[in-house]
Amino acid sequence: MRIAVCDDTKACLEQVNDILSKWKKCPENLYTEFFEDGDALIKAHSAAPFDIILLDVIMPLLSGIETAEEIRQNDKNVKIVFLTSSSEYAVDSYSVKASNYILKPVVPEKLQKCLDEIYEEIKSSSSGIIVKSGTTFHTVKQEEIEYIEAQNKKVVFFLSGSRTLTTAEPMYAFEDKLLLKDGFFKTGRSYIVNIHHISSFTQKEITLRSGCKIPLSRSCHKQFEEAYFSLLFGKAGEN
Repeated sequence: MRIAVCDDTKACLEQVNDILSKWKKCPENLYTEFFEDGDALIKAHSAAPFDIILLDVIMPLLSGIETAEEIRQNDKNVKIVFLTSSSEYAVDSYSVKASNYILKPVVPEKLQKCLDEIYEEIKSSSSGIIVKSGTTFHTVKQEEIEYIEAQNKKVVFFLSGSRTLTTAEPMYAFEDKLLLKDGFFKTGRSYIVNIHHISSFTQKEITLRSGCKIPLSRSCHKQFEEAYFSLLFGKAGEN
């Protein structure tokens, strides 16, 4: 999970960092990044989307509301929580679909409770991943993915219904999101296939129910066969 904290006051950044370090439900893969202005946050989120943004409202140059509006133009899914010393902007927070609005000084228990709720919400919808195509972020459900293929410096998602989605993000950016326990297997250097969409396979090739054929590397055939049958019997382990 990726969390961004944006506040022009270093003391607040340090306080929130301390609260996050004591968050009891903190996921093992938590990554946090801190920003002192909205423009820097917008650029960082565009390059690598965050799951949660803790955002001060009153900041020089771009306010928190303006920053959230910029982010919402291309990302409808990121969870935004406003942290502010004034309640007068509470109504404005609804326009950018904020998850919560917490007054300063931040009460640790209140922020942690808010994070608990958001974390549970994200987990319950964890079957979706965020894919950036151009300047737009898309939520792609895992069950929709037939396979993904690395093509030159791009990755193409082949989705059910003959749909495709192309991203400039590298293949490795998705390897820790598309896991074996969820049915995904890397069949070679350039492919990750969803086992749930497979109709048949040989030692050299996988055929999907859509008719698409995926090459199967000789070096990983045995591992793939074990993963395929293990998954059918509900015994597939995590990557």
